[in-house]
Amino acid sequence: MIRGIRGAVTVEEDRPELIHDAVIRVVRDMADANDLHPEQVAQVIITMTEDLTSTFPAGAVRKMEGWQFVPVMCAQEIPVPGSMEKCIRLMVTAEVSVSQAEVQHVYHGKAASLRPDLKAEQRQ
Repeated sequence: MIRGIRGAVTVEEDRPELIHDAVIRVVRDMADANDLHPEQVAQVIITMTEDLTSTFPAGAVRKMEGWQFVPVMCAQEIPVPGSMEKCIRLMVTAEVSVSQAEVQHVYHGKAASLRPDLKAEQRQ
């Protein structure tokens, strides 16, 4: 079954290396938590808040071993007043063998507070 797997992370500063490291960490943790391999992934959509402009986060995914052929797209998150700053959100669409309720969504840093209703794996 095709499922959406959510992930998010925050960074302290708008620096390319911090953004790339954060994206790689979240994608790896999403893959590990859902026993996911790149061949199962149809696409990855990444959004960043308007205060993150120093790099394209898709470049980090494309450098990961086995992920270079996965379609990745970046966009800007809607700038809603009062929303979380310096936040990167990911949506991985993939073929998995679990129910929607069993999908493990991954949130790091301040982003762990975004969707507590999903009982996301929350790491600092």
